[in-house]
Amino acid sequence: MSGVIVTGPPKADLRDVDALAGFGVATVHEAMGRTGLLPPRLRPIQQDTRVAGTAVTVLSWPGDNLMIHAAVEQCGEGDILVVTTTSPSTDGMFGELFATALRCRGVRGLVIDAGVRDARELRELGFPVWSAAVSAQGTVKATGGSVNVPVAIGGRIVRPGDVILADDDGVVVVPREGARRAAEAAAAREEKEAAARAAFLEGQLGLDRYGLRETLARLGVTYQRYEDHAAHADHAAHAAHAAHAAHAAHVRDGAGA
Repeated sequence: MSGVIVTGPPKADLRDVDALAGFGVATVHEAMGRTGLLPPRLRPIQQDTRVAGTAVTVLSWPGDNLMIHAAVEQCGEGDILVVTTTSPSTDGMFGELFATALRCRGVRGLVIDAGVRDARELRELGFPVWSAAVSAQGTVKATGGSVNVPVAIGGRIVRPGDVILADDDGVVVVPREGARRAAEAAAAREEKEAAARAAFLEGQLGLDRYGLRETLARLGVTYQRYEDHAAHADHAAHAAHAAHAAHAAHVRDGAGA
């Protein structure tokens, strides 16, 4: 497998990246029209951590971390390393030594659609990781790949320089040219949610605040008193039993004939 290492790709402005870091993944995903979410198999190895940074992408051969070594050189302040493989892999391609090298370069975390190891050491180091697996399985350094090219993770394209936002809920990618708009939309959504939260604290129901009673009625969902519903259910059960008995009798009569 040949490849390419692209240097100096365009990146989102770090001011917009840091603005996005003030919002949760769910908020930004919703604010962008429910787009950008990476697959839920990418889970954090830590808790209560949120990071945002610009993507340095890596396309590797499964079970081979050569291109991660090559990518470290391309990483800098405010980046997040994003790694995927040419076919599914759960091998432990990344560990504490990689994290140590990346922290020295100001890298904010790792998103990898494969495995990591040294999980305890990574947590102690305070290096945030979202991975598809945790595995002690070792890897080799033998096959070429690419760095800073567009990669696909779960059908979602991540380009170098796009914004990666990750927290306990998962990972979302924001196109680099839309980072500021996404931050503004997320702020507007958060204001709307704050108003809803205040209303719920006063006892208002979502059914009324969001006009969902009309939605239920349009879908044919009705309200019934328990007694009426129970009587209707009993009647339906008796009718079904009678129909079954009649069918069984008909079958017996036919067999007898």
